[in-house]
Amino acid sequence: MKFIRLSTVLDKTALSSTTLYRLMNEGKFPQNVALTERCVAWVEDEVLEWLEKRLSERVCNQTH
Repeated sequence: MKFIRLSTVLDKTALSSTTLYRLMNEGKFPQNVALTERCVAWVEDEVLEWLEKRLSERVCNQTH
């Protein structure tokens, strides 16, 4: 398991931080993990799975 910081999540997803936190609040993006009192990170595999799901939804929508 690998943790990634906010800057990496934003780079991988091309989302803004505002959009990312809104999606998290809506339960539509993986939650972060508090590593310390002032440090959070995301599980890389969960972020990659979220991206793969977006891609598969696009492919499904194109075939219908």
